[in-house]
Amino acid sequence: MNNKRTKIWIGSAFLFALPLLFYRLPIIEIIGEDTSFFIKEEQFVLGWIHSIEKEEWFEHYERYHEKIILTETRFKTFGAGTPYQGIETTTKDGFITMELQMEHEELNLTISKSVQTTLFFDDRQIPLYDYFDQYESVIIKSSKIPIWTYIRGEFL
Repeated sequence: MNNKRTKIWIGSAFLFALPLLFYRLPIIEIIGEDTSFFIKEEQFVLGWIHSIEKEEWFEHYERYHEKIILTETRFKTFGAGTPYQGIETTTKDGFITMELQMEHEELNLTISKSVQTTLFFDDRQIPLYDYFDQYESVIIKSSKIPIWTYIRGEFL
C-alpha cells in the first residue's frame, strides 16, 4: 500500500512540476560578444555622454512583451539622429525631454568608457563599460527564458 501511495505522490508531483519546465519568464537580456547578463526590471534608462556634443543623453525604455519601447528621451542639444517627432516635447533644467512610443526589437550599442555607457534603475546604476570591453558590440533585447535559466542566470 505504501508503494502505491509513493507512486501516486511522485506522479502527482511530476504532473504539477511539468508546466514549470515549459514556463518562461520575461527578462531583458544584455548580450556581448563573449558574455550575457539578465535584468529583471521592466524599465531602465540608458545613459551616455554624446561623443560630439559632450553632453549627457538619457533614453527611458520599457519592456513590453517581445519589444523594448523607447518612452522618453532627454538631451541638451539637437543633432544628427535626434528624434524629431515626439508626442510631447518640454524643456526643464537645460534638458529637452521628448515623450515617445518607439518600438524596438533590440538595441544595438557600442560600449565605451569615454562616453560612459550606463544603465540606470530606480535604485542603482550599472556602468556597462565595466562589464564589457572597450568598443564591444552589445545587444539589449526583451527575452523569455526557462525558469531554470532564470534561477541560475547572471543578473545585473
